[in-house]
Amino acid sequence: MLKKRIRHIQRYKDIVYAFTRYGFGYVMNELGLLELLSIPKKVFSEGNQTIRSKTTGERIRLFLEELGPTFIKMGQIASTRQDVIPVEIISELVKLQDQVPLFSFEEVKQIIEQEFTEPMENAFAEFNQIPLAAASIGQVHYAVLLTGERVAVKIQRPNIDKLIETDLEILQDLARLAESRIDWAERYQLREIVDELAESIRLELDYEKEGRNADKISKQFINNPKVLIPRIYWEYTTAKVLTMEYIEGIKLNEPEKLQQEGYNSKALAETVVNAIFHQILIEGFFHGDPHPGNILALPGEVIAFMDFGIVGRLTPEMRNYITAFVIAMMKQDSDEVVRTLINMGLVPDSVNYESLRADVDELREKYSHLPFSEMSLGKMVTELFSVAFRHRIRLPTDLTILGKTFLTMEGVIENLDPELSIIKIAEPFGRQILKERFHPKNVAGKVWGQFYEYGEIFNDLPQTVKEITTIMKKGKMKLDITTPELDSFVKKLNRISNRLAFSIVLLSFSIIMVGVIIGASLNGQTSVLLTKIPVIEIGFVVATSMFLWLLYSIFKSGRF
Repeated sequence: MLKKRIRHIQRYKDIVYAFTRYGFGYVMNELGLLELLSIPKKVFSEGNQTIRSKTTGERIRLFLEELGPTFIKMGQIASTRQDVIPVEIISELVKLQDQVPLFSFEEVKQIIEQEFTEPMENAFAEFNQIPLAAASIGQVHYAVLLTGERVAVKIQRPNIDKLIETDLEILQDLARLAESRIDWAERYQLREIVDELAESIRLELDYEKEGRNADKISKQFINNPKVLIPRIYWEYTTAKVLTMEYIEGIKLNEPEKLQQEGYNSKALAETVVNAIFHQILIEGFFHGDPHPGNILALPGEVIAFMDFGIVGRLTPEMRNYITAFVIAMMKQDSDEVVRTLINMGLVPDSVNYESLRADVDELREKYSHLPFSEMSLGKMVTELFSVAFRHRIRLPTDLTILGKTFLTMEGVIENLDPELSIIKIAEPFGRQILKERFHPKNVAGKVWGQFYEYGEIFNDLPQTVKEITTIMKKGKMKLDITTPELDSFVKKLNRISNRLAFSIVLLSFSIIMVGVIIGASLNGQTSVLLTKIPVIEIGFVVATSMFLWLLYSIFKSGRF
């Protein structure tokens, strides 16, 4: 850890100064970095008063934008994690903008030729030097292949992978340090969250992965002429260069232009919703960032999805949970909502089920008076994630991407057709999922799977029993029961048995002494043996010793 800090000392200082400038210097102080990096504590009193007057969410967004591509991308991905980040901060993270300069055509050419290991002219008949768009990780140029196809070429920024790796190392270092020194960081498992976000960023650095995502979604709409996914030209694609079909259209965030060109906004809205629900509920593999800048409108109310760096995956089980949640909300069944939420995520041992149910009741009542057509699926899911956040229920990353996808989709639809009921369109998809779930073929398959699993268990049973028997014969098997109620019962039982033993010994002591004394007194003149041996005295000493030893043992055990 120390070696990393020395190697990246200047970047550490940049990050620490940015923390203090935006009002988060106390975090760096708690981590001991001000002293370690020899940063004067007067930095706490510095900073722009205008910045300090902004909300926490605004300051976090500005802080991330100042620190550049890694932090911007981290914030954009973090905006999907409604289960671990408060809503007021999420609302600012979604506004994050890439404020990065363009890189030169000379650098573009150098990267392409390094990746293709041949001159650029061997691949492109034409290449526009001015980029169509630029973002934190790369920029896109228009080009024409030697075979005549028009393409869009995405080129990764020079050395961006090294910069991002440096920043990720520092962030993971800070997360480890925070967990060891700050309670809330350990409670919310900050290191695990940062590791998840880092993995997502690393995946976005691989353009071949993005190309495979596009191909997979393209196959979902092979028979749907209303949805277009750009073709990937694999012979001109590497980890740092992505060459795809050039699609000319109007972005859905340009409503005035759509109106001027005579597009039917209602038809576009329905196509978008149907396409996204098909990806989510039927295919289980979906575009994770369908904002209006990533969707184009083409003649005939055809839509085209762009940019497949972020995708979500849902297992059939997770799709069932989503359907069960929506149905439970519609039925106003709080118990079913709680069960679904618990099945979806990782529930901590400390969860208060009564408090969780009360929060779910409050959420249910909020939507109980709304007409079915006015319900917002995105808001319902987001508020469910907020409940999960309050009770520290960790949800899978793909589920949180789903929540953002729903919200983004509803924002797109609101601009195109505010009257469209998204839940109404979702109905047939939900029915299809339920139909598939209870289809005899699927039920039989599930039963067979369970039968096969149990068969494997029974098949292994003789060997397992043999191993257990061997362990028992050797006396190596231990049974450890830690039930609190049982422990309490055992302690009470110990106290009772010790008191009983104490009473018996005391009674025995009394009987022995009384018997000896009475026997001696009845004889008047005791026998020769009794005359010579002080029986009473010896009996008294022995009994007293036993009594004191037992009393000491009982009191020492603390179970009297």
